Amino acid sequence: MVEAYMKRTVSLLLAASFITVASYAQDFEISGSVVDVNGEKATDIVLLLLNPEGAEVQRAVTKGGMFGKGDYAFENVLPGSYTIQIDAGKSGVASLPINVSKTDIADLNIKLVKKPAAPVVTEEPTAENPVPEEEQVTKDRDYIINELSFEVKKMTSEIKHLNAELEDLKALSKMWVNPLSIYSKEIILKNGSTVFGKIIYQDEKSLKVETLVGHLIIDRNNVVRIVDNVITEEQQEYVPEQIRDSYSPPPMPKLAEPKYTSTNPLNREADKRYSANCVLVGNIKENKDKQGNVIFSGEVKNIGGRRADFVKIDFVFRKNWSGETKTLTTFVRGTYQTFESGITTDASLLPGAVGNFELYVPHSFGTFIGYSYVIDWEEYE
Repeated sequence: MVEAYMKRTVSLLLAASFITVASYAQDFEISGSVVDVNGEKATDIVLLLLNPEGAEVQRAVTKGGMFGKGDYAFENVLPGSYTIQIDAGKSGVASLPINVSKTDIADLNIKLVKKPAAPVVTEEPTAENPVPEEEQVTKDRDYIINELSFEVKKMTSEIKHLNAELEDLKALSKMWVNPLSIYSKEIILKNGSTVFGKIIYQDEKSLKVETLVGHLIIDRNNVVRIVDNVITEEQQEYVPEQIRDSYSPPPMPKLAEPKYTSTNPLNREADKRYSANCVLVGNIKENKDKQGNVIFSGEVKNIGGRRADFVKIDFVFRKNWSGETKTLTTFVRGTYQTFESGITTDASLLPGAVGNFELYVPHSFGTFIGYSYVIDWEEYE
């Protein structure tokens, strides 16, 4: 009894496995009709379904009668690549590659073409068999047109594939020429360099930035400013193809060194230790008025040991990615100072003093993709 129970269990398991495999093994149907060279439905035509190795998988015969005349059908076809081949003698021939993947293939109409004529072997001219006037053998015109049509379809598919590859390459080229096309954050560092990227993590001490060259960890103390750039279509600049490989962003201007005007050369080294030193306090604020004019404002502090005169800030604006720049200058509003020459200025900062500045950028100045600044001053006795 145990043996009978075991046999029944094994039979049930085999049946369940067969049902599972059958449920996953999906087959499809290929159907359509065959038309002869005159455009009429062809009956009693044998169609062969061949695998990629040229072996016969199935065969079908077109129907006759009033209903379904010329129709055929291949049933239970597994997914894969096949070729439908027809050789109907004088009625014509056909060869059609197909690919069965996820659905049935219906209304696959096949048109027969005439079989190419075999070369005519002429015999030696005799009295009973004279030489014909025209003996040149040419291929059938419909067959040649069918072959050329197949080649054109193949080349069209290849061209579409190459166009898709070209578009991908253009997108990558655009990404390297203009990083702002994918990264809108411009991080300005204290050393004058700029990082374009996407901030994926930040805390009180550091930033983790995704860039074109990988991920960077930046100390927050080295960050001067983070600019969120939004580039519109009319602001994008075309970079000629000849300079794309050698293109690099315009270099940052060098920081100006203060000019010492002490009349005593012997004390010049001592003056350097106690010279003026003007730095930016906080961030530069950027506002826009109703007319579209941009106003930059901020504060500058003299942390050195001497008075700084004619304190100014030079803003270098990057107009586009081709390297075009424009410079605008504004003076700091500090304390009044009258020199021996009689000139009076309000752009002087005493040690420890703070002065405000404003830079008015008119709407006619045009758009810009970024900027850098340099604080400059002079020292007089």
